[in-house]
Parts: sequence; C-alpha cells; structure tokens
Amino acid sequence: MRTSKQACSSANDLKRAIVLSAMMLAAVSCQSQEYKVLYRFSSKDGSFPQARLILGSKGSAYGTTMTGGQNGAGTIFKLSSAKKAIYSIPGFSGDNPTAYPLRGLVQDSAGNLYGTTAMGGSFGSGAVFKLDSKGNETTLHSFSAGNDGDEPQSALLRDSAGNLYGTTVLGGKANLGTVFKIDPQGNETITHSFSGGPDGEYPYTGVAGSPAGYIVGVTGGDGTTNWGNVFRIDSAGKYTSLYNFTGGPDGGQPMGALTMDGAGNLYGTTESGGTFLNGTVFKLDIAGTETVLYSFRGGVDGAQPQSSLVRDAAGNLFGTTVFGGASNMGTIFEIDSNGVEKVLHSFTGGTDGQYPYAGLVRDLAGNLYGTTSEGGANYGTIFVVTR
Repeated sequence: MRTSKQACSSANDLKRAIVLSAMMLAAVSCQSQEYKVLYRFSSKDGSFPQARLILGSKGSAYGTTMTGGQNGAGTIFKLSSAKKAIYSIPGFSGDNPTAYPLRGLVQDSAGNLYGTTAMGGSFGSGAVFKLDSKGNETTLHSFSAGNDGDEPQSALLRDSAGNLYGTTVLGGKANLGTVFKIDPQGNETITHSFSGGPDGEYPYTGVAGSPAGYIVGVTGGDGTTNWGNVFRIDSAGKYTSLYNFTGGPDGGQPMGALTMDGAGNLYGTTESGGTFLNGTVFKLDIAGTETVLYSFRGGVDGAQPQSSLVRDAAGNLFGTTVFGGASNMGTIFEIDSNGVEKVLHSFTGGTDGQYPYAGLVRDLAGNLYGTTSEGGANYGTIFVVTR
C-alpha cells in the first residue's frame, strides 16, 4: 500500500504513541485451536494496523497502527496481560516529527523500539526512529527523497552491533527504491539503489538476515519479466538477483518479507500468479531453485497473501491472505511440509476483523498472534489463534 506525501505542520501536531493493553498474551494451553480477538481499535487509540507484532518480555507484544491516535498519524502500541488501561506515551515528538508507521518494530535488549514511518521527518519523506522505554522518541534519520531514499514502508532488521537495515520504496539513484543501513550513531549508508529491469524495483518489505552475514529481500516489480525478484546482498555489499518471478505458475509480486530456515532455504508469498492467479507460498533453495508449495484458488482457501511467513520446527508454515476465505475478507492459513493447506480462520468482516495484511508471530507454545487492518470496531483488531 503506497501513501501520498504530506508536510508536517509542527512538532506538537504529531505527538503520539499509544500503548494498548489487553488480557491474555501469555501462552494458552488448549486441546484444539481457537480464534479470539484480544483488542479492537477505536481510532483514538490507533487505526488500520498493517504491521506484524513482535513479542517482548513478560508476556507483552508491540506493534504499530498506520493512522489514528491523538493526531491521526499513527501509533505505537503495547499489548500486555499486566495492565488493562489504555494510555498515551510521549512519542513522535521533537523537531522532526514522524508520521504514518506502516510496518512493525524491532526491540533491543534495553527495551528500545526502532521502526520506520512512511512520512514525516525533516523533509516529509519518512524517517527511522527510536522510542526508548520511557516513551522518548528520537529521529535517527530523515529521508530527503534523494539518493538516500524516500518513503520507507518496511520493518527494520537489527544486527548484533546495533546496525539497522531496511528499504525505501522510492528514492535512490533511479528513484526506484533502496536498501539502507543506519549505524548506532545515526549515519546512513545506501547498501543498494534499485535500477529497474533485472535489478528489481519498489521494495515494499524489509530484509532478513543470515548467520553467514548476508541479507535477503524481495522487490515488488521489475526483474526480468516485471513481476519482482528475490535478491541477496553479501557482507561486502555485492548485490545478486537470486530469482525473477514470471507472474505465471511460479507467482508474481512478492510483498512479504522472507523467512529463512537453518539450511538457508527461503520461504515467502506472492500476491499474484500461481496456478489460479491468486498468489502462492513458495520456497527458494540455496541453489536458486523455486518450488511453489501452494497456489491459492481464490475461494475459501484464501487469496492474495501479502504477509511474511512463520515456520515451526516441523516445517509447517503459517501466514495470512488479505482476501478469500468464506466471506472474502481474508484467512489465517497453515501449509504443512507436504504442501497441504489448512484454513485456521476465515474472517467475516464483523467483530473478528477483516483484511489481515500483516504476518503472524508465534510464541513458544505455538500460539499465533496477528492484526487485521479493519473490522472489529471498524479500525482493526489484535487476535490470537491458540494451538
């Protein structure tokens, strides 16, 4: 989802960061799976969450909403079993107010949260921010819409040295997007500027890291046939296109971040393509061979996944589709190691929510947590599927 540019009027106009809390984030033990809404947004506390949650300490989880909050430009929220009140914390303030966080967060060992906003910053083209455990926000980098990038819509990857890696949809030398690195001092380095064609363009999602020191990601457009690609950037900064989608049975337009197993194989989703042109779940091995694990039919099984996947120890994959399901409002699905799909929940568009753009997060007990961008009380939900 691409957003339009807006200038920030003043720092005081954009003060926000919402901490939500609700019951029951701790592991739940039950004999069969159960879908439950943990929280329904009301706009004042945030609206239209499209970000994957992260699990924090002591049974808490953190995320973002794209809009809503005190000034309508998005929130950071916390879900916790320890408190049941909703309250605001002083985030998104200062000389360079940020706005509209589309994706999720990453947390360090001290409890600081890091993320990106698609707008705001010094130039209105987005920012990388830090929110400390006391609710103080710092803008680490403001994008200028030039070679340094424009309109980040990705979550961040943080390495052991404290460097942050992400993508911008636009900007760079060809205005087709970048992969960037922000060091702990806030200095930005452009790791790659996309040029279109086989190189790819418009990286909507973030990158994943490897123990070997390289990062991997996807672009939503171009490649050799204009359907996006999978790429790798090694520790020396060398860029390699690993696979180019055709838009046919192999899929097209990957919009979710990649998941990596212990052998280095990559797993992801495409929004379109596949046998039925409603998207796929795919695997890309270390030799660059792609296998479609599942093609969505567009019916009750789901359609148009835009999420990343979560993988368990048995090799089962879990994710969401934006459309399809019994009411065409999206699904939560499981793909087993044999490529057999199971729909864990079909959204109705009512109090249970609709249109889950974000991927899932899994706790140690196997429970799955996520968000819907709409429904609930019309502004989205936080949910759990207990296992």
